[in-house]
Amino acid sequence: MRLHRLDITAFGPFGASQSVDFDDLSAAGLFLLHGPTGAGKTSVLDAVCYALYGSVPGARQGGTGQGMTLRSDHAAVGTRTEVRLELTVAGRRLEVTRQPPWERPKLRGKGTTVDKAQTWLREYDATTRAWKDLSRSHQEIGEEITQLLGMSREQFCQVVLLPQGDFARFLRADAEARGKLLGRLFDTRRFAEVEKRLAERRRTTEARVREGDAALLADAHRMQQAAGDAMALPELAPGEPGLAEAVLEAAAVARGTARELLTVADCRLTAAESAQAAAERRLADARELDRLQRRFAQAREHAARLAERADAHRAAEERMERARKAEAVAPALELRDAADSEHRRAAAAEASARALLPPGLADAGAAGLAAAARRAAEELGGLESARRAERRLAELVEERAGLDRQEHADDEVRQDAETWLADWETTRAGLQSRVDTAQEAAARAEQLALQREPARRRLDAARLRDRLTDDTEEARRRALAAAEDAVEARAHWLDLKEQRLHGIAAELAANLTDGAPCAVCGATEHPAPARKTAGHVDRDAEERALAGHQAADERRAKAERHLGTVREALAAATAEAGDAATDRLAEEAEELEGAYARARATASTLHAAQEELRRAEGEREQRVAAQQQAVVRSASRVAGRDRLEREQASLEEELARARDGAESVTARAAQLERQAALLTRAAETARVAEDTAQRLKDADARLADAAFRARFDTPADAAAALLDDTAHRELQRRLDAWQSEDAAVRAVLGEADTAEAARRPPADLAAAERAAADAGRRLREAASARDAAARCCAELDRLAAHATTSVRRLAPLREEHTRVARLASLAAGTSADNERRMRLESYVLAARLEQVAAAATARLLRMSSGRYTLVHSDGRTGRGRSGLGLHVVDAWTGRERDTATLSGGETFFASLALALGLADVVTDEAGGVRLDTLFIDEGFGSLDDQTLDEVLDVLDALRERDRSVGIVSHVADLRRRVHAQLEVVKGRSGSVLRQRGAG
Repeated sequence: MRLHRLDITAFGPFGASQSVDFDDLSAAGLFLLHGPTGAGKTSVLDAVCYALYGSVPGARQGGTGQGMTLRSDHAAVGTRTEVRLELTVAGRRLEVTRQPPWERPKLRGKGTTVDKAQTWLREYDATTRAWKDLSRSHQEIGEEITQLLGMSREQFCQVVLLPQGDFARFLRADAEARGKLLGRLFDTRRFAEVEKRLAERRRTTEARVREGDAALLADAHRMQQAAGDAMALPELAPGEPGLAEAVLEAAAVARGTARELLTVADCRLTAAESAQAAAERRLADARELDRLQRRFAQAREHAARLAERADAHRAAEERMERARKAEAVAPALELRDAADSEHRRAAAAEASARALLPPGLADAGAAGLAAAARRAAEELGGLESARRAERRLAELVEERAGLDRQEHADDEVRQDAETWLADWETTRAGLQSRVDTAQEAAARAEQLALQREPARRRLDAARLRDRLTDDTEEARRRALAAAEDAVEARAHWLDLKEQRLHGIAAELAANLTDGAPCAVCGATEHPAPARKTAGHVDRDAEERALAGHQAADERRAKAERHLGTVREALAAATAEAGDAATDRLAEEAEELEGAYARARATASTLHAAQEELRRAEGEREQRVAAQQQAVVRSASRVAGRDRLEREQASLEEELARARDGAESVTARAAQLERQAALLTRAAETARVAEDTAQRLKDADARLADAAFRARFDTPADAAAALLDDTAHRELQRRLDAWQSEDAAVRAVLGEADTAEAARRPPADLAAAERAAADAGRRLREAASARDAAARCCAELDRLAAHATTSVRRLAPLREEHTRVARLASLAAGTSADNERRMRLESYVLAARLEQVAAAATARLLRMSSGRYTLVHSDGRTGRGRSGLGLHVVDAWTGRERDTATLSGGETFFASLALALGLADVVTDEAGGVRLDTLFIDEGFGSLDDQTLDEVLDVLDALRERDRSVGIVSHVADLRRRVHAQLEVVKGRSGSVLRQRGAG
């Protein structure tokens, strides 16, 4: 992977657009990224990581609002945050552009809205020499970049953006912390997952085996319940060996015993069935004899009752005969009754109709009544034209009333319009005044809106100025105290150093040995070696004083940097707020806000006032038009009223002649209609009454003739002999029933078996039923015993078969559990076969650590001038992990010691070598992706000049692999040694980038 160009806009401390030409910087092999604290050196690396992975490294990574966190506070309101990175990876030249979520002002109205994050991926086509779009999907681009680089964001931050602090901690860490970092870089979660899966598999198989054994014991308990005392349970728990064999053996014994009991029950059931069949036969014979004897006795009783009812039966037969004769007279009787009913109805109708006639016509005949009805109908027909004239007169009256109502309505419209239009000018002037006031308030609100933001910024700056004034004084006191402490610590260190120099002879003499040459003069004899005096200062005391002096000086520098930062912030706040008092600025801002709110409230009524004015003007136009239309309608109604009055006078004269004294033509017509109807009805009823009287006379003659031929003395006797349908059916039913009963009794008394049974002794039915009940009970008991024995055999067979199947199914489960348990113990490091007690993940990490140590040693030897070598240790430390030990071998002493004993400078170049070695191993692990650009963040300040030269030589040697290395550091000496530089310059309006010495 090689970086070519980075473009940053509104990102981190960079308010404006900045560009980095990595091709120009990489030409020198080594380049330096430097600048003051807080200028944004690390933000350049954050931008590279954000462009590739959509997030920044480590603790600088934001949450859901990351886009808001990444945005520069110095950026203009309309400038969107954007990072564009051009790089070559896997032989492809790509360009990645990312824009985080952006809260911007709305295009219309006030307030803000949030634009979603945007991502673009383009590839350079060498054939067409043009860029082509690949994707705009966050997920697709993230997967494509991760696949091409072959490493996750965490691996990239550890391998490409080398954080020296992390590797120093890694160098001195214990096995547990070292394992966590290696596991993150080499992604050994799959091995930990294997351990977890094996452990889960072991628990699963063990649970399944225990469940199988428990189910087998449950089958054994059920077999014991089915077999009773014929089976003994094995005294074994689930999981114990031999449980399956013991259960199957006990089941076999119980099944044999149950089959023997079933054979005995079958024999008992056969005997009980024979006895029960004989008792049932005897009971059936006794029941048949009892039935025949009771049947004969009932027939004798029934014959006696029939003899008692013989006279009534003969009377019923005679009554039925007279009814059959009277049926010949029935039609004549029905005809006479119908004629009589019809005549009575006709006579009543005639009397009713004649009662409604005038006295002069009450006794007239049917012909006279008909003639009077025709005369009334003719007079009624002559009134039709008068009816039409009367309806037309009513219409004329309604039309005149309608004209009067219209005249009244038009008068009200004219008066209402005149009253409203009289006040129009006053109303229009008031509404126009409201519109003008609202427009002026809107203009004033726009002016005040422009003044609000500067006033708020001045107020905020004034409050910050007041707060920073106190902070500056406190920071000044702390800086002064830190400076005094640093001076005292330096003086103390110099005093101890001087005292040590004065007593250095005694310190050298302490190492003299007789016969060995002196390190100063070379003499082998030491007649008067110097002795340590009281209060002698040794090397450890001097180094502690030096460390105290360095710590105090660092605190002093830190306090001075803090003081400078606070003073810069105070100057910026003072420049923004001026010398005005904070309270006065707050009052001005509050007054400005109040005036702005009042203006906005007044301006908000503009639309309502304009709408009300428009509605009022429309209403004026409508009222003027309505007034004019009312005048036109009033003029047109005068001619119409005159025409209606002439037509009404003519119709009233005609109707006066047609009414003939009645209230109206309609009333006169109603009188004639009623009179014609009464006369017509009376004539009709008179004719009907005459016809029905003649038919009644004819019916009486036919009835007398029919009664004589049927041998009845009078028609009344024939009528009395008749039977209706219900009485006839009832009488016939009694006759038929008597005959059926008599035939049935004679048939029963004539049966031979019934008569034979009557001569035998009475049947003892109760004794036969008791004997049959006893035989049935004994049969049921035998059958129940046999069914119980059969169920016991079937249940034992089923449970034994189920237990046998369970045993067969459990055999492979037991084998699987044994195999899985052994593998899980081996992977977890608890097996006796695992001599070092190493877990699978630790074993893999140990192999990786060994590779890292070998790769790091190649560079560490050169950085330390051949003194130090990193070695991997498989030893177990206390209760921690084994296989993740890391020691350093000192060639000067030939001893292996812990990495925590290295000094600050030695720790730096050891951790740097470790980081570079780890980068090589992770690169190989990621599929051999070539990393042509690396960054090293800080740590060079702890090196002396010679070590710094050796470290730079090693970094410079990376160019042999065509790599470029960017060093991020404050060390001033690096600016003289590294010519290609990227400087971050901090300013009040944001940081800027300056590139020099490259190419």
